[in-house]
Amino acid sequence: MHVNPPLSEALFQHIWKCRLYRHEGLVTTTGEPVQVINPGTHHHHSGPDFTGARIKIGAILWAGPVELHLRSSDWYRHGHAGNAQYGHIILHVVYVHDLPAGIGGHIRCLELQPYISNLLLQRYEELRQSAAFVPCSAHVGRVPPLVWTSWQDRLLAERWERRQRELLHWLSVNRHNWEETCYWAVARSYGAPVNAPAFLALAQSLPYRLLQQYHDRPLATEALLFGQAGMLEETFSDVYPLQLQQEYRQLRQQHRLEPLPAHGWRWLRMRPSSFPSMRIAALAALLQRSRRLFTAMLEVAARRQLEQLFFVPPSPYWHTHYRFEHPVRRAHQPGRQALHAVLINSVLPLMHLYGRYGQQPDYQELALSLLQELPPEDNHIIREWEQLGVAPGQALGSQAMLELKQYYCEQKRCLECAVGTRIISQRN
Repeated sequence: MHVNPPLSEALFQHIWKCRLYRHEGLVTTTGEPVQVINPGTHHHHSGPDFTGARIKIGAILWAGPVELHLRSSDWYRHGHAGNAQYGHIILHVVYVHDLPAGIGGHIRCLELQPYISNLLLQRYEELRQSAAFVPCSAHVGRVPPLVWTSWQDRLLAERWERRQRELLHWLSVNRHNWEETCYWAVARSYGAPVNAPAFLALAQSLPYRLLQQYHDRPLATEALLFGQAGMLEETFSDVYPLQLQQEYRQLRQQHRLEPLPAHGWRWLRMRPSSFPSMRIAALAALLQRSRRLFTAMLEVAARRQLEQLFFVPPSPYWHTHYRFEHPVRRAHQPGRQALHAVLINSVLPLMHLYGRYGQQPDYQELALSLLQELPPEDNHIIREWEQLGVAPGQALGSQAMLELKQYYCEQKRCLECAVGTRIISQRN
């Protein structure tokens, strides 16, 4: 008989681990009563699926490993018979017992299918097949706020851990130069989301120590950035870009610089205030204000100070231009939302890492405190979450929502998600 259980091995393991089955009347396939006192610890390496289980079978309390399969015949199909790693199994837990009578009888077997709710299986299949914004769109509004709150902290930790691994890699590349790393991180955030790789390439092509040499020369700072970006290679008629072009030619020869290709920048389908030219101008203004940006960042103690440090208007030319040689009546500058994105995605994770790396917990606490004070990010993903009734109250919440969408919902990792498992486990 061909048996095709309507659940995955991962779901079956989750059901066993979280004890999502009816406990009354459990018996082995040979009729011995079973009481699960402790399902054991999920073991993700070779060997039995769960270790340290405590299960009473008949009148005897057993302690040891448990193996799970969708079918009891999988014991032989997976080559466990005769394998010493599985010689001390106290119970073989299966969804369907499909072995003929008399085969495999030396291993106690518990068939769970009669004890598992069909509603649970239906919910999981619904999540797995969903094509909505997030798989649990239809149910997410019923999840208690406490579940969201505790899950947010874990999601933020995962997001910052991944970001900090990248920052640590940059530190190893530039010989633990925190100022250079801060410059790379902030520059990349100025290009987010679509021009982030190009901004990072720009920063890495132009050493921070070189920009520091020209800290008191605004024209040179802009010339270096726009020149390295490949945006000074065309013919100009405006006085200001001509000045930048002339300045960059001298600096390029003096410092043996090689500009990036101009075609690497993306301009389409974005607001003019997000054009790479506007963001480069804003970055130049920031670098002119602070000679040692990372050091200045560590000296802040409040949100207002941090915003004042990083919110710098660009030079006058960019008050009436979005691009070279295209004047407008009044150009809108990158606003508070763009500034907060830089703080949330680069500055605060870097501050937290510095505190962690240098064993200075005050910086870690300050970074988290400032994150809780900043407003949530405003983008299409966050707006979709809000439509579902999940509104992040501050930047910490929006960071968690972005992490959840990208690394859990899009990959259908519902069984690893506190919200998904809550929905699957609900009894009605």
